[in-house]
Amino acid sequence: MITDVRTQLEHQQPYSPAYEQLLEKVRYEGVYPTVERAEEAVRLVLAGLGRQLTGDERVDLAACLPLEAARALTAQIPDTQPLTGWAFVKDLAARSGASLATSRWDTGSVFADVTAHAGPDLITRILHQLPTGYSLLFGRAELAPAA
Repeated sequence: MITDVRTQLEHQQPYSPAYEQLLEKVRYEGVYPTVERAEEAVRLVLAGLGRQLTGDERVDLAACLPLEAARALTAQIPDTQPLTGWAFVKDLAARSGASLATSRWDTGSVFADVTAHAGPDLITRILHQLPTGYSLLFGRAELAPAA
């Protein structure tokens, strides 16, 4: 009962203008029918990313995002075994009950806006920390190391 009241109160509180802009951009770029659907994607993907990132990259990314988005990211305890990019998408699909294609779409839509907030240098640092397969999710080419 208390949780229900808290949830209702949280939804009644207005979001910061920066978070509203983030949601609107994700809604537009992801072609979501509503801001609420965009917010579902943002929360799901940022929570998933929060389970993958550690250290300075996690702190620096949270500092770049609007407070509501940073909370979704940092509320998660990082996993001890990081997931590859493909396993990340499969994990999101399993948690949300969505298809793999929808989860991949959600990830790309949210990561595009995360990239805009974080900038190329921080994204490069994040990609160096994560296992293979995330570059494409962030809209970058997946380059193999030279032999």
